[in-house]
Amino acid sequence: MPADFIPSTQDLLRLLPEAVLVAAGTIGLVLEPLLRDSRKRVTGVFSLAGLIVALWAVVVSRAYPGTAFRNMIVVDGFATFFRTLVIAVGILTVILSLHYIQRERPESGEFYPLLVFSVAGQCLMAVGNELIVIFIGLEISSIASYILAGYLRDDPRSNESGLKYFLLGSFATAFFLYGVAWIYGATGTTNLREIGDIIAKPEIRPPLVIVGTSAALMLVGLAFKVAAAPFQIWAADVYQGAPAPVTAFLAAGPKAAAFAVMVRILMVAFDPIGAAWEPLLWIVALATMTIGNFAALVQDNIKRLLAYSSIAHAGYVLVAVTAHSDAGSAAVMFYLAAYAFMNVGAFAVVTHVARAGERRLSLSDFAGLARREPAVAGLFTIFLLSLIGIPLTGGFFGKFYIFKAALESRLYLLTILGLLNSAVAAYYYLRVLVAMYFHEPAAGTVEAMPVTPGVSFVLWFSAGATLLLGIFPTLVLQFADQGASLALVR
Repeated sequence: MPADFIPSTQDLLRLLPEAVLVAAGTIGLVLEPLLRDSRKRVTGVFSLAGLIVALWAVVVSRAYPGTAFRNMIVVDGFATFFRTLVIAVGILTVILSLHYIQRERPESGEFYPLLVFSVAGQCLMAVGNELIVIFIGLEISSIASYILAGYLRDDPRSNESGLKYFLLGSFATAFFLYGVAWIYGATGTTNLREIGDIIAKPEIRPPLVIVGTSAALMLVGLAFKVAAAPFQIWAADVYQGAPAPVTAFLAAGPKAAAFAVMVRILMVAFDPIGAAWEPLLWIVALATMTIGNFAALVQDNIKRLLAYSSIAHAGYVLVAVTAHSDAGSAAVMFYLAAYAFMNVGAFAVVTHVARAGERRLSLSDFAGLARREPAVAGLFTIFLLSLIGIPLTGGFFGKFYIFKAALESRLYLLTILGLLNSAVAAYYYLRVLVAMYFHEPAAGTVEAMPVTPGVSFVLWFSAGATLLLGIFPTLVLQFADQGASLALVR
């Protein structure tokens, strides 16, 4: 960008949500050491307010579509969708964390600004039209997420989670950055649309081996972020050791932003060589679904079960990415929205049932939950049925649109294998339902505890959103269709 570049008012308005989030996170960090231990919760309330204002800023920004800062960012329906989604996940996570953090680390308040910074990075990833901008957003989100995963310093599980996530995440980021360097050396630009234009012209296109290697290196970095095979090995340990609200956040927010980047890069920069990367994604999608589902079958720890479930769901989303079409991209967007709400809701139940120190996480701890806490069990049932893909839930239409897009792209075998994987997944979700409704509580099971207002709000809101997406899917799908068509270069 030239040194004399002066951003216009429209440029600033298009970047308004990220500016609000960074300001809220910075002010929250400044406030934290100035507050007494008993008042640290104020940073959570302030961060929540900042996220709500950022959501309003997304609406303002949407009124000014187009590129900004010399084509470095782009505000379109695609970006608006993912901005809204990750901020909504951030809001629910803050509400879910207010009581949890006070219970586990009452003297701490920097948790919430870190969460806001992570959301800011994810929003920047969603609007990035430039590989360097995407990398900066990825790092902002990742560094904050590493700290959040290891936030409970006195818990060895949390320490292990943060360390593993940091080491493996840094390794994956290096692959992504190496791919960016390769494509810049080959094309002389890091702008996604300019890369796509160069690759589309055989007379000036760099050797395909260089272009393909660049794409493969970037895919390695993104595959780690979405926990796709063979880079999924970190997910179960990190999700199990991280604080439960952080696990909910990691499985929904960063994953959605990483998929947004994947779609933009593959469908814009590397769209002209789609025939080359489609077979690779076909294999990765199948391996991710299969590994996630079969590993979840033998899990007794509910957080590990949901972690492997998250891996499997990444595989379903990759099926839609492999479809390489507008319908596939719209299916990615719809599915990620549905998955975000049912996943956050499921982890809200885990946060409540696990109690202090997250000591009650085995399947036996959920035995008899329908008798002890019928409302919580009923809401958990909605989330589990949606994860299976039962009609009248968001998960059903999410899978329907994914497999419909795959069929339209003639991915018949992948569709059949995906459906078989969904049948396998039903078993381990039904294990939890059977334990809640048909098993006697384990010896020594504590009595029911009141559901805190924050957890209650997240549970009911997530359940409402899950059912709304299952009964009126066109409310989101129409917006996803518009966003998908704007995101692609044809």
